[in-house]
Amino acid sequence: MERIQTGETFTIESQNGPEQEVEVLGSLNIEGTEYVAVSFSEDVKNKQEEDLDVFFMKVDSDGDLTAIESDEEFTKVSYAFDEVMEE
Repeated sequence: MERIQTGETFTIESQNGPEQEVEVLGSLNIEGTEYVAVSFSEDVKNKQEEDLDVFFMKVDSDGDLTAIESDEEFTKVSYAFDEVMEE
């Protein structure tokens, strides 16, 4: 499986709205699972980095982005990305 690259864009389905295009801001492999930090592509083009709404998603075995299901998993991923961004 190819690694997802920073700057790649994906179209994701929204639970209660139209599809959205997101851009990958970074990726991390945590305990054998790849996760990405994404933001809406339109926001990336129009806003400063510190104003972006960032979301974390899991990369499944097919290379597709999926939602993080549990609060524990989200907390672990959020903390790991915070650690990397501070370096």
